[in-house]
Order: sequence, then structure tokens, then C-alpha cells
Amino acid sequence: MKKLYKSILLKRELNQKMLAVLLDPDQCQGSLLAATIAELKTSVPDFIFVGGSHTVRSVDSLIEVLKEETKSEIVLFPGDASQFSSKANALLYLSLLSGRNAEFLIGQHITSAVSIKKSNVEVIPTGYILIDGDKTSSVEYISNTRPIPRDKKEIARSTAIAGELLGMKLIYLEAGSGAVTPVPNDMINYVSAELSLPLIVGGGIKTGNQLSDAFKAGADIVVVGNIFESDTKKISEFVGITRSFGE
Repeated sequence: MKKLYKSILLKRELNQKMLAVLLDPDQCQGSLLAATIAELKTSVPDFIFVGGSHTVRSVDSLIEVLKEETKSEIVLFPGDASQFSSKANALLYLSLLSGRNAEFLIGQHITSAVSIKKSNVEVIPTGYILIDGDKTSSVEYISNTRPIPRDKKEIARSTAIAGELLGMKLIYLEAGSGAVTPVPNDMINYVSAELSLPLIVGGGIKTGNQLSDAFKAGADIVVVGNIFESDTKKISEFVGITRSFGE
């Protein structure tokens, strides 16, 4: 079993929650990148996810800086095959299970499979499930798929279970970058109760209370990104809250 995924399973077994700081190469540059790195040096999250639904700038160059300046595991969170980088520690190999667009179920995977296979990057197959965040997200627009309605927790649960049965190693409930509202806590609870896999939740989490609520509802890993672009100091707050679980 690969190193990073094994550590996720171990922390889950010990009921230790995990935080991923999501950095978009197009947004995290210049003074924002410098301020973000300063915070990441003193408040170390479990993971730094790198990627975005529509990324123009180099993923490689951002990862190189992060690996030199920070201590967190660098995980690719790609919007498409072009965002793959052999410099990352691991890759979330995302399959958009909630959509019906074959390009994001398997098409992008075929495009990138050979280069990924030849690299030393740890690959973690991840069932990606888009949930309505009360705003049209970049994922929804780019993938041309519809999110699962917020009140349809049964559909979310069935989709997550299908991902598990298909051999996924992680399930990711995503409200979308910049979501007005995060994934409902009752949906997180409903889905997590049926899974034997680690559950990632992201999108729309802006406050410490929302972070805590997601963990309490059953999320093993919470991904936060947009709020740190406007206030990098919140990284230390969110890391502190995450560490309070499992103590």
C-alpha cells in the first residue's frame, strides 16, 4: 500500500481529522503566495492540494516552491489531464461519479494514464461527487454536468457506495469552489455512515464552525481554499481546529 494513503487510513482509524489547503496556481502567486507560504510554515496542514477546474499557470512551478518551502504533503487535485505533474507526492485520480459526462468519468484518465504510470507519483483513485452549493461552480460549468441537489442525500449515498464498490479509495463530496453554502451536514453524516472509505468534504467552508461541523458530521478530510485567498491568517485557525479532534 502506498505511503500517503496508508497514513490517511491510520489517522482515520485513530479518529484524527485532516485538513487540506487548496491552492489554485492561477490565484496563488505574488504577494498572496508569499503570505500563504509564511502561514504554511508555522501552521502545517496535513496536505496542500494543488489544482483547479480551469488552470492556465504552471502547476510544476508552484509545486516546486511548495516542496522547498513547506512540510505538508503535496497532492494534485487536477481539473483535467493537462494539470498532471510528476513533482507532486500524490494524485487524486478523480472520476466525476455524479455526472454523466464520459470525458470526466474516464476520458481524461486515458489521456494521462501512460505518463502517470511512468511517474513515481502515488495515485489514489477518488470518487468525485458534486453537490449543489447554491451557485454554479466552475466544476459544473467545465464538466457540463449537474450537481446532486442538496436535499437528495439518498442519491449522494448511493453514488458514494457505487464508487466504493467500483474500487475507489476515497470519496469526495464537493460543493464547488466558492460555493455559497457547503455540503449539508446531514448529507455528510448520511453518506459517511455507509462508507468504509475515508470521506473528503470541500467547497464553501468559510468559518471555523463550519469546519468543525463537517468533521463532526463524519468528514475525515476537509478541503478549504477560497477563504484563505482573502485571509491567509485563517490557516492557523483552521489547522488548530483540525488538531483539536482526536486529542
